[in-house]
Amino acid sequence: MTVGTQLTQAIATVQSAASSMKSFSLETQDQQAKQTFEQLAKTLDQAVDTLQQRQKYIQKQEPQYK
Repeated sequence: MTVGTQLTQAIATVQSAASSMKSFSLETQDQQAKQTFEQLAKTLDQAVDTLQQRQKYIQKQEPQYK
């Protein structure tokens, strides 16, 4: 498995986790839990952005990893 493939899978996994947190946030009535889920979703979205930036960098440096 190439680094590019691993990064793609990691991005998809983190996006899925962020989506779950957003869904949990919408489903709960507990305001503290809602805030926690929203913060987790935000953190995971930032992680996705970081991973995507890294993926772009790797693709520029090493085209074979696409």
